[in-house]
Amino acid sequence: MKWLSIVGARPQFVKAAVIAQSIECLEPGKRPVHRLVHTGQHFDRSMSAVFFRDLPLPKPAYRLGVGGLPPAVQLGRMTERLDRIIDKERPDAVIVYGDTTSTLAGALAAAARHRPVAHIEAGLRSFNRRMPEETNRVLTDHASTWLFCPSRHAAEQLAREGITRGVHVVGDVMVDALRQSAARVTAAGPATLKRRGLSAREYYLATVHRAENTESAAPIAALFQGLNQLERPVVLPLHPRTRGLLERAGWKPSRGGALRVVNPVPYHEMLVLEQHARSILTDSGGVQKEAYFWGVPCVTLRRETEWVETVTAGWNRLVGLEPGAVRSAVASFSEAVRSARRPALYGRGRAGDAIVRRLMKDLKN
Repeated sequence: MKWLSIVGARPQFVKAAVIAQSIECLEPGKRPVHRLVHTGQHFDRSMSAVFFRDLPLPKPAYRLGVGGLPPAVQLGRMTERLDRIIDKERPDAVIVYGDTTSTLAGALAAAARHRPVAHIEAGLRSFNRRMPEETNRVLTDHASTWLFCPSRHAAEQLAREGITRGVHVVGDVMVDALRQSAARVTAAGPATLKRRGLSAREYYLATVHRAENTESAAPIAALFQGLNQLERPVVLPLHPRTRGLLERAGWKPSRGGALRVVNPVPYHEMLVLEQHARSILTDSGGVQKEAYFWGVPCVTLRRETEWVETVTAGWNRLVGLEPGAVRSAVASFSEAVRSARRPALYGRGRAGDAIVRRLMKDLKN
């Protein structure tokens, strides 16, 4: 039995590592051959290579090197090259993760070769079609044989679209990854904060990278100027896309303010920074969930989210990019929020095992 995992972006490396670990837990001789294809969507070392160093990921069997291109061109080239690999490998299942260009390319190439697709993180919807990720999710779900949902809400959304066959609510593999990393992250906390010159609960952590938020430098520059005026340090690991946009516009952070712009940080260091932040400000779906897991209030720099349960639970607020709204949201989160109830919205860290068991069972029949 052979499975092909298609990855290309930072969050997908984390998710694929969970599946790889669950496969390794199977009895020797009963494990499928699991091969990784790295599309190269994230080609910056800080966004890619360090993950293969720090996570239990198999070495990619194929590297496509399709990065730094316009989305439509990137999708076309990925799909073409994946088509050749799938035709050569003849996998029993093609596993795709999340909602990136790599996700959709993998689903399209597999469907064209009549190979069944397993979509991990199925059923999510923000209902904002300006987000490329939203289109990727919808099309991938409708091309998939197995739809592994992180929550009951996601499965209900698929049912509203007429998709009920092959739908499995398994929880979120990101919760698996966080639980597996929790002890290491906690142990690394004091040294990491000291090296960064930070104190627990006395700084904010921010990330901005979504395509719809980085179409123009002006809103981002205004947001960053607002962050620079907050009363506590704001640590901002700057995504290469956002950095390039601001550099082309000639923007530089003003000195003497709260904003601390740093390069993207390794996965486990990012988790440390999340765990100890006073609040997190982000447009990342994955970081929203991680904030919830750590019990850190989240201010989402978007008007909608696919992770609606975190908003309903009171741990996440949607504000967009307007600096005044962001400052108001940050100020409104009190320490009392940290003691609020946090139900296990996305499972208890066994999603990877559930996915591997289901695929093994179905592919044996």
